[in-house]
Amino acid sequence: MILHANARWPDVKPCLSVLVPFLGDDPSPLLQALEAEKGDHTNRVEIIILDDGTNDPSLTRKLQDLVDTSHHAICLLSSPNNLGRSKGRNLLAAQARGSNLLFIDADMLPDHPDFLRFWLAHIDTQSPAASFGGFSVIQASSAPEYAVHRSMALRSDCLPASIRSQHPEKHVFTSNLLIRRDVFLKNSFDEGFQGWGWEDVEWAMRVTNAHTITHIDNTATHLGLDTVPALMSKYRQSAANFARIAHLHPEYVARYPSYRIAKILRVLNLATLVRMTAKPVAAASFLPASIRGIALRFYRAALYAKALGT
Repeated sequence: MILHANARWPDVKPCLSVLVPFLGDDPSPLLQALEAEKGDHTNRVEIIILDDGTNDPSLTRKLQDLVDTSHHAICLLSSPNNLGRSKGRNLLAAQARGSNLLFIDADMLPDHPDFLRFWLAHIDTQSPAASFGGFSVIQASSAPEYAVHRSMALRSDCLPASIRSQHPEKHVFTSNLLIRRDVFLKNSFDEGFQGWGWEDVEWAMRVTNAHTITHIDNTATHLGLDTVPALMSKYRQSAANFARIAHLHPEYVARYPSYRIAKILRVLNLATLVRMTAKPVAAASFLPASIRGIALRFYRAALYAKALGT
């Protein structure tokens, strides 16, 4: 593990540690957006970046230059091997010095110029155990190949805090998640989850039994919208994780539409038929994005049905 810190790093005693893991993505736009937020509040903030196995020397040099010239206290960690989503975030938390941890993905971009000030004010007034700021697709690409993901995100993910608060554990993602340090020390991410998906929701299910998870509107845009083939790949990765979370927290997962559909498909032995039917519909670019999104949801449910039976 390589540590590259800038000159400000030793002098700052942070209240807020901004933790940014990445694999392949370039976090430079996010860092530049945070860099534009100047003021005395930066004396209360540190930023830690983790290259989780990208191994791109040119990107490393670019990030080192950004670290060296930043007015924030920043350090760059570099792992030669991919640690994975849970283990990488646990490592970031272990390196953090702040009393509050803000996990934000490298492909996110704050939606307003007072993003960090907003989080600090929330900490000062509420001292939340955990709080999710929400995300949007406001600044994301509108290219046709991302239309399905955009449509799905707008329907189920880009929700105001008033809606997210109705099911606080369900609408938690590490894309823009604040966790008080003492809470995280007792509740780290489960490293039994492998690949993509569900480790953040499972974390919230555990934490909500002892702490209140709040939701606020301090959004950041998810720039990394996926194509339909990329989403299908992620859903295939997530199937085993979904089965794991269903085993660990059946009382929560039983409420989810994806679980109920998966159970029906499994009982009726229709998972293979639905998966094979939904796949070409989701891939059909001439169909409306909303129809293709529905097909993708059934494709995912069919994958989950199979995983639940193993």
